[in-house]
Amino acid sequence: MNDPRRPNIVILYADDLGWGDLGCFGADDIPTPHLDSLCRDGAKLSQWYSNSPVCSPSRASLLTGKYPAHAGVEAILGGTRHTPGLPAQATLASQLRDRGYRTGLFGKWHLGADAAYAPSHYGFEETFGFRAGCVDYYSHIFYWGGHNPVHDLWSDDDEVWRNGEYLTTVIGERAADFITRSAPSGPFFCYVPFNAPHYPMHAPAEHMERVAGLPEGRRETAAMIAAMDDAVGEILRALEESGTRDDTLVLMSSDNGPSRESRNWLDGEEVSYDGGSSGGLRGSKGSVFDGGIRVPGLLSWPARIPAGSELDQPGLMMDVLPTVLHAVDGTAPEMSEVDGVSLLDALCAAADVAERPLVWTYEGQYAVRRGRHKLVVEAREGMDPPAVVDRALYDLDGDPEESTDISAEAPEVVVALERDLAAYRASAATWSRELESA
Repeated sequence: MNDPRRPNIVILYADDLGWGDLGCFGADDIPTPHLDSLCRDGAKLSQWYSNSPVCSPSRASLLTGKYPAHAGVEAILGGTRHTPGLPAQATLASQLRDRGYRTGLFGKWHLGADAAYAPSHYGFEETFGFRAGCVDYYSHIFYWGGHNPVHDLWSDDDEVWRNGEYLTTVIGERAADFITRSAPSGPFFCYVPFNAPHYPMHAPAEHMERVAGLPEGRRETAAMIAAMDDAVGEILRALEESGTRDDTLVLMSSDNGPSRESRNWLDGEEVSYDGGSSGGLRGSKGSVFDGGIRVPGLLSWPARIPAGSELDQPGLMMDVLPTVLHAVDGTAPEMSEVDGVSLLDALCAAADVAERPLVWTYEGQYAVRRGRHKLVVEAREGMDPPAVVDRALYDLDGDPEESTDISAEAPEVVVALERDLAAYRASAATWSRELESA
């Protein structure tokens, strides 16, 4: 068994999974027993956020510990085989590889489809999955955008074909196999970015039958989440059978809130993918309201983190890198180049996280949160314009639905948050100049 001071790391990352789409976060219509077990056996991150309301920037923040603008990915990246991606820099995978970890990625990359930006260039020694933003779950073809369809399934740097195999299941099997093979020599880092429940809405018949009583739309989403939960079960079983479960830090989250996007279907019909749930939060994918950025978060490390605990202080995906390296090294890393902070002490000993401003931006929208207060600027309800709120201040403790603007009652809070936002914008301008000159 591996030294508990050097835990194995498993990160499970869903795609477009809403804050209200897991049983442990209040969904009573979707069977997620394996993910719920992570909540029962570890910590529920009830104030957990992605760094962006869309996918590529969120993934960049997870792997680099930086805001999207600092990492160099602020928009959804394309899917042709010439699409560039994440600028060259250290990642969680390269940091762990340098510390002697075996590193593997199984699932969705979406940080550059060009071969020069493949995961192998960012610290991953073994990879299986696809490089674009989404694929057909059975043919593994990327159909979207103004170009011909592109087959997109890779094992390391070799294109492979698994026609007719449901990708969520295959991802789980490949990740579990990596754990089984890596455990004897350990430690290992297994990154599993599922594409579920991102469109297209494909699910096996057995999972559709499991949620047969749900209405159309919710049923397909629920079936896809249930299939992902089964794949998570395979991964957790591999940890148990290899004797590494207690000494493995398992994090589960999502890249952004639920999708309300529409895509062309047969005969030009527009179909909205609206089966995900934000759990009553305002907004959806593409929005800086909490429904677009607040996501389920679970963290289990039986050797260190008390079972059934809860972190009810805000955290973001950019905090994962420093938190994981703190767990691995035994001391909090001094990393002036990252924007996240370690949350390990708060998770293990219920310590407070120092209050800090947290900022989100996407396509002209801004949001900044400090403590209980959140200011939004030019905020949309989802992916598409127009903005529905020009500027508003919310008290998230008393109004998590962001329904009542209190800026007139708390002008001093607005001024403070505007100052925080101005400081972020100044930093973003500096990051942009540095990236351009690199």
